[in-house]
Amino acid sequence: MEKLTKLFADIQVLLGTYGGAYLNGVRNTLILALVATAIGCVIGFLCGILQTIPHSKTDNMVKRVLLGLLRGVIRAYVEIFRGTPMVLQAVFIYYGLPYFTDNAVRFESVWAAAILVVSINTGAYMAESVRGGIISVDPGQTEGAKAIGMTHVQTMVNVIIPQALRNIMPQIGNNLIINIKDTSVMFIISFTEFFAAHRAAAGATYKYFPSATVEMFGYLCMTLVASFILRWIEKKLDGADNYELVNDDQLVMAAGTYNYPDKGTPFDERHKPSRDTVIQEVKLGRNRGER
Repeated sequence: MEKLTKLFADIQVLLGTYGGAYLNGVRNTLILALVATAIGCVIGFLCGILQTIPHSKTDNMVKRVLLGLLRGVIRAYVEIFRGTPMVLQAVFIYYGLPYFTDNAVRFESVWAAAILVVSINTGAYMAESVRGGIISVDPGQTEGAKAIGMTHVQTMVNVIIPQALRNIMPQIGNNLIINIKDTSVMFIISFTEFFAAHRAAAGATYKYFPSATVEMFGYLCMTLVASFILRWIEKKLDGADNYELVNDDQLVMAAGTYNYPDKGTPFDERHKPSRDTVIQEVKLGRNRGER
């Protein structure tokens, strides 16, 4: 109990002194995660759609070569950025470009570098998610769209992408939550996000564990709120659980607008002899001369 009391006292001291720095770090973390996830989704959708463009042996050679080259480039991009840590990607992009170009190419804004790193990393993961989401849509949807004359672009925009978007919505939310946490590696390029505020406070006060507790609680709150919002969006995309059935047949004539045929005619369903005659003819049939 004594240790807990001391922990809370240290946290109170940290918040009183560095509360503004923590809040600024939270703001930067959320902005970076949201913007980079949105850009990464755009990159992922473009890459996923380009990977699923149909082609066959009957297509001209130029189309097949271009699609093959394009898919090779996308595959290399996905494997490289999924197979290496984001912290090293940040180092290679932020410090590597000036190194190889003798400072001819360099980032004047650390924000631009951080957004670029997180965006292309997210895009690599989203590319495979989008490709899987497109493939998961029933092929009958594409065949039906082609049957009514839709082009490939119209089919993707109006039929496939809306369904694929719903299928990969949990993965988009997962990437957002991962980005909220993984922005902590951006301190390597001096980006002042939430984890950088923790490092500054802990280095100045030597209260590493109390500051880490503040960090953990802050990250947990951000991810829980993001999860709640994303689940709400998923429910909105699913639509209502209950559907109101139409009980009235619009093709049935309203009362007072229908007149029964004259009694005794073959069309009089209220005249039993005529009805029996029709039923008998249906069962036994009539010869051509009687029709």
